[in-house]
Amino acid sequence: MEKQYVRVNGNWEDDGSFIPLFILWENGLKYKIEKIVQRCPAASLKSGGAGLRYTCLFSHGQRRYLYFCENRWFIEK
Repeated sequence: MEKQYVRVNGNWEDDGSFIPLFILWENGLKYKIEKIVQRCPAASLKSGGAGLRYTCLFSHGQRRYLYFCENRWFIEK
């Protein structure tokens, strides 16, 4: 499986953590993250790389992993 690098908009919290709110695709589409279920260090077993993994819920209950690795954001294609 390949990595799809994306832009992410979000907020910095007082404790220094980052809360992603939207994913922006290269074609301009914007997807709202409805809820962050979990945030933990983890590896992407499907596409490689390790970093901070956010388990995100999008509209219609779709669950996807969003990774922050080497100062870039990606999801598994």
